[in-house]
Amino acid sequence: MAEQSVVSRRRNLLHGGGASWVLILVALACLPVAYLADSLLWRVAGLAAAASITATALLMSLGQFRRSRADETAIRNAISVAAEDPVPVFCTDTHGAILFQNPAATDRFGPRDGQPMSRALAGLVPNASAVAFRQETALMRDRASRETVVTRRGTVQVTAFRAGSGTLWRLEEVVEQAHRHPGGTSLPMMVVSRSDTILTMNEAMRDTLGDRKKALSDVFETLPVKTGQRIRLRGAEDWIEVLVIELQAGDGRREIYVLPVDLLPLEDSVAARAFGALPVALVHIAGDGRILAANPRAQSLLAFRPDGTTNLSDVVEGLGRPINDWLTDMLEERIPSRPEMVRARMREDECFVQITLGRIAGEGEATLLGVLHDATALKSMEQQFVQSQKMQAIGELAGGVAHDFNNLLTAISGHCDLLLLRHDQGDPDYADLEQINQNANRAASLVGQLLAFSRKQTMRPEVLDLRQTIPDLTHLLNRLVGEKIRLDLTHDPHLLPIRADRRQLEQVIMNLVVNARDAMPEGGTIKVEARVTTLKEPLHRDQAEVAAGQYVTIHVTDEGSGIPADQISRIFEPFFTTKRTGEGTGLGLSMVYGIVKQSGGFVFVDSTPGEGTDFILYFPVHAKTDPVKSSAEDIREAPTRLADLPRDAVVLLVEDEALVRAFASRALQMRGFTVIEAENAEEALEKLADSSLNVDVFVTDVIMPGMDGPTWVREALKDRPDVKVVFVSGYAEDAVEQTEAKVPNSVFLAKPFTLSDLTSTVQRQLH
Repeated sequence: MAEQSVVSRRRNLLHGGGASWVLILVALACLPVAYLADSLLWRVAGLAAAASITATALLMSLGQFRRSRADETAIRNAISVAAEDPVPVFCTDTHGAILFQNPAATDRFGPRDGQPMSRALAGLVPNASAVAFRQETALMRDRASRETVVTRRGTVQVTAFRAGSGTLWRLEEVVEQAHRHPGGTSLPMMVVSRSDTILTMNEAMRDTLGDRKKALSDVFETLPVKTGQRIRLRGAEDWIEVLVIELQAGDGRREIYVLPVDLLPLEDSVAARAFGALPVALVHIAGDGRILAANPRAQSLLAFRPDGTTNLSDVVEGLGRPINDWLTDMLEERIPSRPEMVRARMREDECFVQITLGRIAGEGEATLLGVLHDATALKSMEQQFVQSQKMQAIGELAGGVAHDFNNLLTAISGHCDLLLLRHDQGDPDYADLEQINQNANRAASLVGQLLAFSRKQTMRPEVLDLRQTIPDLTHLLNRLVGEKIRLDLTHDPHLLPIRADRRQLEQVIMNLVVNARDAMPEGGTIKVEARVTTLKEPLHRDQAEVAAGQYVTIHVTDEGSGIPADQISRIFEPFFTTKRTGEGTGLGLSMVYGIVKQSGGFVFVDSTPGEGTDFILYFPVHAKTDPVKSSAEDIREAPTRLADLPRDAVVLLVEDEALVRAFASRALQMRGFTVIEAENAEEALEKLADSSLNVDVFVTDVIMPGMDGPTWVREALKDRPDVKVVFVSGYAEDAVEQTEAKVPNSVFLAKPFTLSDLTSTVQRQLH
């Protein structure tokens, strides 16, 4: 069979090399053309073309030959290993035909040369074509696939994996021994579909029922059946009382086991045999809470061994009330049987268990049968969901106070801007005013970061020079890291500008520095370094590709505990944290990743446990190299940029917050605008009723008592369609857009805004 495989591959080689033969024929056709040409130049050209085409054909043939040899080698190696396998193994070609089968397969199935794999499976598993199709489909995504198929005799593990361009199939039969106890009697079991149709049943179930049944309604007295339920089963001769255990088998199928009640109570040796036979964790509980018996799966899950005196409350906790009270309610049937989530107390790791109890009423005292499932993954997802809801609630709370809070910050930063206009850098008060301005901006960024958890934040990218941005953070970062940690901030003196949101970039650096601080509880040094990096070739790393070009890289390096290799791939996932419970939300690094990606950059991490961690941020260098000025310089130079403003430009300012209205009015008047103030929308419409009043721009708050901004503006634009509009609000722009229809000729300015933000926005609307 192996030789047939080789012959088949060689035939494929000849067929795959058809393009090479075509090129050789074209080259041969060029030779007589070159020979018959009159000009020496044409002869040389013809010969050169023939030689070039021939060389190309030979290279293609050589490449095809090498690929075929590699494919052939992979097939041979796989076949040589499979030949000694005691389990039946088949090898199929790219078309699904069987090329090879090992001696075990020949003994079990007979010769199957050239047949499809589904034909070989037909005598082994039900619905063989579907099983083969599922495996072949899975191999399109992965190199290997495995499926366990339940049959009457037991189970069959069908494993398929790629070997070159072929497929190796391994069929391992497991005769039903796992469900037998030492007494030799198999536990009755059947597999049913979503619609309660019985797909298959083992011999023990067939013997119990007397013949083959088609549906659950033909088996049980009442439906539906539930795990731990005591129910009557229609036996071969009479009704039999049984205890039901139901397991999910995938694709909507269920495995149903029945345990005859005559094996109960479970205190004797029969209990151990019955429990050990079932592939699910089970505990038998006395009325006083003592664990009478537990099968091996339950012992492994709860990390204990029953001795007849151990109470259930000793091994699990977390119901919010005493465990024994819950057991008493179940015994007396005061509450319905439903799954309860508890924590395994005796395990070293964090493990949550879901317990479903069923009442067993025998001749003596009633007892309980508990079915246990490992629900750690489910609990983790639940905790993440709760955390997500908590962060959403924080975001909604921030959104509720954002409007008023941003009004206050607008007034603070605005009046600070007015003071900066009257002080130069040599003034003793200048540094204090700058500090007030920076702290007001950072306070505004806190609200923005909280809003980012519940709604999309609008980025405000600008050209930044990190030689100014990083030193501005020095004071705040030093306060964050504390006295034990030394902060070392350096940058390339020839650093090039980047384009990003200043506040969000500052938040990224602060998050990374705080993480570095937490990784060094005993102290150390945190280095923040910015430099220019030139990539001559694309950088391929962590499933990302960084294009060639110039980048500004920011390294944040610590000397802390580092990140384990098995966790480093998950550190940017939301809610994932390496910190202990209660010390972190798991959102800091996910926020870093999101901001950097939104800015067109990349973030990577290198870490060695016990030595430290290095986060590397890549930001593309901005093409324009205009000098970047500070906010104070922008304010001072604003009059020269606005010198061409028309002196008679009229602005109708509508703002219900008196402090903001006072600042905005003074700022606009200082820039040469005529300002008409209104406290609310109704007053604004009343002033506009005067047809002799000419207005060029409406500057209005969005959310106000009474009529809101967009509503009154749409009303005013009916008579004044050419007036431009500037909406201002303390809410995020996208939140306003979701609740208010768009207004033509309008722009949005978020609070808090500076003097230059306001005046430049109005100027752009006028021009």
